[in-house]
Amino acid sequence: MEKQHIRVIARNKKARYNYHIDDEYEAGIVLRGTEVKSIRNGSANLKDSYARVKNGEMFVYQMHIGTYKYANIDNHEPLQPRKLLLHKKEINKIHGKMQGKGYALVPLSLYFKEGKVKISLGLARGKRLYDKRQTIKNREAKRDLDRERKKYNIK
Repeated sequence: MEKQHIRVIARNKKARYNYHIDDEYEAGIVLRGTEVKSIRNGSANLKDSYARVKNGEMFVYQMHIGTYKYANIDNHEPLQPRKLLLHKKEINKIHGKMQGKGYALVPLSLYFKEGKVKISLGLARGKRLYDKRQTIKNREAKRDLDRERKKYNIK
C-alpha cells in the first residue's frame, strides 16, 4: 500500500487552544483555479474561520485565500463562503451534533492530499478560562521535562 502524500498549507493553531475538539472530519472544498494557485503559493489563513450547514449543504466562512497576483479580472474574492464536499449522511450527523449546546465546527488545517485540496474540520466546544490556563501549565511542564531530558541525554 502506497503512502499518501499530504502537504499541509495552513493550520488553525488557536483552534486547539480555544476549543475541546471532540470529532474530526475531512472534507473536500470547491475552489476556482485562481484559489488553488493561491493556496499552492501558501496564501491561505484559517484564523477566525468556521463552518455551518445551510440548506443541507456545508459552507466554510471567513477563510481567507489571498488573491492570485498573476490572475486577470476574473480573480476571486478572498473571504467568500466556500462549499465543502461531504456525504449527506455526514452533513446530517454533524448538523445533529451541532444542535447540542455550545458546539461549533472549526477548520483545523488546510492541506493537499494526492493533488486535491482538503480541509480538516473539528467538532468543538469552547474552553473555559481555567481550561486554557491548565493547557498552558501542561505545555510548560512538558517543555521543562523535555529540556531536562535533553540536558542529560535521556530519551
